[in-house]
Amino acid sequence: MSDRLIRAIAADGGIRVVGTITTQLTEEARCRHGLSRVATAALGRTMAASLLLASSMKHPDSRVNLQFKGDGPLRGILADAGLDGTVRGYVGNPTVEVPPKPNGKLDVGAAVGRGLLHSVRELGYGHPFSSSTEIITGEIGDDVANFLINSEQTPSAISLGVFVDNSGVTAAGGFMIQILPKAALEEELVTTLESRIGHLSGFTTLLREGRSLPNIFDILMGDMGVKIFPDDQEVKFYCGCSGDRMLSALKLLGIEELQDMIEKDNGAEAICHFCNEVYRVNSNELQELIQELRENESVTQ
Repeated sequence: MSDRLIRAIAADGGIRVVGTITTQLTEEARCRHGLSRVATAALGRTMAASLLLASSMKHPDSRVNLQFKGDGPLRGILADAGLDGTVRGYVGNPTVEVPPKPNGKLDVGAAVGRGLLHSVRELGYGHPFSSSTEIITGEIGDDVANFLINSEQTPSAISLGVFVDNSGVTAAGGFMIQILPKAALEEELVTTLESRIGHLSGFTTLLREGRSLPNIFDILMGDMGVKIFPDDQEVKFYCGCSGDRMLSALKLLGIEELQDMIEKDNGAEAICHFCNEVYRVNSNELQELIQELRENESVTQ
């Protein structure tokens, strides 16, 4: 089954919930970037969080960019997701290793460290909206929830997880529950929901038990009138880089720089940070770019 994202409401529209399974796309990111287990968990959680945030945007071209700039050995995380269900990302130090927690779980917080969480929301029109908050735990979910309460004043609970072993990623994803203003004043409802989330076993544990997203929603809010929207969405790792884009970028370097690449390296190589795709250009292709630039110069003179 492909990775999916579903949306729902409960408590007569007073609760918004969205959940996503990202097992396959997290495994693809692990393979593309050669990630260690803790780096896989950190990037996988961040990509799932960015998909959850992007899911509530309106314009088809909307995107959310989450960047963790922590002082830990991971040296930062960046994930970018769109309302269209695409996501990509990378970490600063893909092979980082840190000791596990006393309970044996991966210590993502230690790998991330403390610093700032930056968010950029591209609304699909006008200027992007950006904001920053402090990283409070480095565990990703807590930090994104803290960001939401500070930036949107919307109480949110976020559960994220990545289970990775020697064979790769076998379960990944998460869910986000938001208490909207019409339900925020119902203290009993909020308390009940907080208690259930607190007693819920880890998200990946539920997935590995064979639980589906609708089943998890039912466990949390089945008696609160949960209604799942029928239009579930496929989510996937996708990067829009291409050889043509690389050539366009090389042309910006100018004739002298391109000529230097031919003489010194007999070509050029570029690696996309987001997907680790390698693009190579030989000397003949660089010479063609130089010729195009010279022709453009002659036209404008």
